[in-house]
Amino acid sequence: MTWLGEAATAGSSRRRPQSFVSIVSFLSYLLLLPAFASADCECGYSTNIAPDMPYVFTDLIESDFTSLGDIAANTDWARQEFNITKKQARGDYGEMFSVANIPGSAQKKLGAVDPGLHLVVGSEPVQSMIPVAEIDTQRLDVSWGTFRASMKVTDVPGTCAAFFWYFNDTQEIDMEFLSKDFNTTNSSYPINLVLQSREAATNGYDAAQTGNFVKAYLPFNPTTAFHEYRIDYLPGRVYFYADGALLTEMDGPAVPVSPGHLILQHWSNGSPFWSGGPPAQDAVLAVEYVKAYFNSSTPQRQQDWMLRCKDPAAPGAVCAIPDLTAKERDAADWFFVEQKNMTNNQTVYTPPSGGVRGYGGSRWTTAGALLMAGGAVFVLL
Repeated sequence: MTWLGEAATAGSSRRRPQSFVSIVSFLSYLLLLPAFASADCECGYSTNIAPDMPYVFTDLIESDFTSLGDIAANTDWARQEFNITKKQARGDYGEMFSVANIPGSAQKKLGAVDPGLHLVVGSEPVQSMIPVAEIDTQRLDVSWGTFRASMKVTDVPGTCAAFFWYFNDTQEIDMEFLSKDFNTTNSSYPINLVLQSREAATNGYDAAQTGNFVKAYLPFNPTTAFHEYRIDYLPGRVYFYADGALLTEMDGPAVPVSPGHLILQHWSNGSPFWSGGPPAQDAVLAVEYVKAYFNSSTPQRQQDWMLRCKDPAAPGAVCAIPDLTAKERDAADWFFVEQKNMTNNQTVYTPPSGGVRGYGGSRWTTAGALLMAGGAVFVLL
């Protein structure tokens, strides 16, 4: 497994690019501890990232939108409400992001045609703005990690559906679908894979002019069923997948270096060069789930991990993340938060009543003092 460390400054809200460092001090500390895991997954969650290298991440966000109640009460996510002018949107219309375009109660698995969270783009502009939708993770400390969303994209032309990691407009990792570009006649279903960067900003935020843009073609129709779309964000490299199959990878200076957060977005600005629209009828992006396994950028969370991870080699200390593929979809129904004793010390949403078992509680446990040589905080990657 790969380890990554950084020298952390208490109270800092941003990180410098990280470097690989010695783990001797940390291993010496581990020798003083008993060789057992007091709880499953206390050292993190592992997955293989191309080219088949195992990585371990310390924190998680898991949201099964098909079984949630009131999304407004969910502490993992925040619905967005703001307006963007036509000029700011760089289209023929502005955009009106409204919580009204994200129904308060997710569609349940039973009886719903498209269960899960719905993000709606309206067909009727309001004050020269198209009604659109966005929901963001509450946590802004999402660093290196693997991020997965199961979505069913609209077949109504004229919208852009997006799942992306975001720090700012020049540090952004996007997976975007333009419904106007889908062609059932020749089974052409493109997905746009993008790194927004400073270079893209100087080109009018046209990443296609920078080499950090790939239009990949899916082997399935994304409008007829749910499929999992995945971003693996590592130092200096990003991988993109659909149903577990690698679509492309990108590297170089455009890869972000800061912590950020995850966003689900469904929008239209009427631009014929991108989203098209507005759609002829209300269009829905349905989201079945989001699963994110990542390293936190905050010193407190790093210290919490070091306190609870007593022995990373102990049985059960690291839990493998089930990976979804086109042929094996059982992983879609697996959530660590629904298991006993697998999310201790995690900041996961706890339903007020009648929720699934095994939530770790929506609080962080204070790690207390932990002396480390040189002030280095070691985290798993």
